Amino acid sequence: MTEHEERKRRLDAGSLRRLDARSLRGLAHPLRMQLLEALRHHGPATASQLGARLGESSGATSYHLRQLAAHGFVEDAPGHGKGRERWWQAVDQELSVERDLLTSTDPVVRGATDVFLHEAVTAYGRELAGFVATRDKWLPAWSGGATLSDSMLRLTPELAAELTGRMHALIAEYRDSVPDAGTPGSEQVRIHTHLFPIETD
Repeated sequence: MTEHEERKRRLDAGSLRRLDARSLRGLAHPLRMQLLEALRHHGPATASQLGARLGESSGATSYHLRQLAAHGFVEDAPGHGKGRERWWQAVDQELSVERDLLTSTDPVVRGATDVFLHEAVTAYGRELAGFVATRDKWLPAWSGGATLSDSMLRLTPELAAELTGRMHALIAEYRDSVPDAGTPGSEQVRIHTHLFPIETD
């Protein structure tokens, strides 16, 4: 099975993980979120390899990988490595926070949600900064596809929910046309969608 076929199989099988209160508490740690993102973006790796990538000790990465495994976020990667070191892979390719967690008044859930959201925003910033820093590598080929843009609209909560749903549906349509990893010119891309109200005078 090719990388493209395996990715499509996971997505078709429901690779979107909807976080509940328990799983959110298990994930809401900066290093755990970084480990999961590294496995999602770069594929299977060992604790030592992840430690070198993230600037952490293998002891720390090993501990947090086991915590992620206990909550079902990572698993053993079959067919990797012949030595004693354990290889890990991400279970899911996408995460979604249930809406009731965002409005929970439980201080434990609220704290975990805050950690998760702040780390997610920090990760988005790192990715954007990384693209800007390496843009000479991608341009001009990606000048028409890559975008850093923002828009301002006046919407009701209902219209905002409709717009968000339509954006997600459009992105989902492109999953069926994902080229194989060997297709010339194809690259993994990240799509950030942010829609939130702001204070105005």
